[in-house]
Amino acid sequence: MAITSRLNLLDPMRDGLARMILTKVAGPDPSAERDRVHSTPGPRWFAPDRPIRRVHGDASMFAGGLRALLLQSLHPLAMAAVSAHSGYRGDPWGRLQRTSYFLAITTYGAAPDAEEAIARVKAVHERVRGTSPDGTPYRASDPHLLKWVHVAEVDSFLAAHQRYGAAPLDAAERDGYVEDTARVARALGVLDPPTTEAELRATLESYRPELRGTTEAREAARFILVHPPVPLAARPAYGVLTAAAVGLLPSWSRWPLRLPYLPLAESTMVRVAGSGLTRTIRWALASPTLTPARQ
Repeated sequence: MAITSRLNLLDPMRDGLARMILTKVAGPDPSAERDRVHSTPGPRWFAPDRPIRRVHGDASMFAGGLRALLLQSLHPLAMAAVSAHSGYRGDPWGRLQRTSYFLAITTYGAAPDAEEAIARVKAVHERVRGTSPDGTPYRASDPHLLKWVHVAEVDSFLAAHQRYGAAPLDAAERDGYVEDTARVARALGVLDPPTTEAELRATLESYRPELRGTTEAREAARFILVHPPVPLAARPAYGVLTAAAVGLLPSWSRWPLRLPYLPLAESTMVRVAGSGLTRTIRWALASPTLTPARQ
């Protein structure tokens, strides 16, 4: 009885932490957004037992998302497009909310809503075009560029889940996750996306000759890691999250972004702190007063 009473005393703190996180990720009315995604009737793209639902529903996505942004910035044309068109400095939380909604609706939402989100993103991509600082033209709808963004994202989410997820995937499930994400990628215009973990690794490796640390990429990394629009009270937790994200990056990606590579610290202190923070976020977001029934 005493233990139950103490746990009940934690409920307001748990709900407050969950709401603070969700308002940043899903906007001012996260309950309405989650209800729209999970409670709208109709068929879904992915069955409840598919690996994509497990990965995208885990708190490890927070570290994976930061890792994806850092890794994606290494492609000069992708970074030029982000720098010129995304408004990540002026409206970073808005960008996060749009990305989070897209991932949620395509993973868990009704098929018509997923298709509407795909159409909306494709329309935006058609308008995003320009010239990089070195004079190379780019367009966001370029299938080759779309594939880079896709594989960097999928590799990041998978890496984060395997290290910090509540239930890491086995080999068959990892292949299943890559295959699930390929469905979304094809709908966005990616040609021949990888469908197995081995293909994902090979595709990522094939892009390495095109990657480099541009001024824009290093400025984006500093913004994400050093000057984020995060309240002072949340800076220590955010620092743990960014350290976990950097620790997940492949070693070859560090120097181009001027990021440290500290294998001993990353395998001990960073991993322990990252695991603790991820468990705390997972605990908060699993609050029964905030978690809708999922279809």
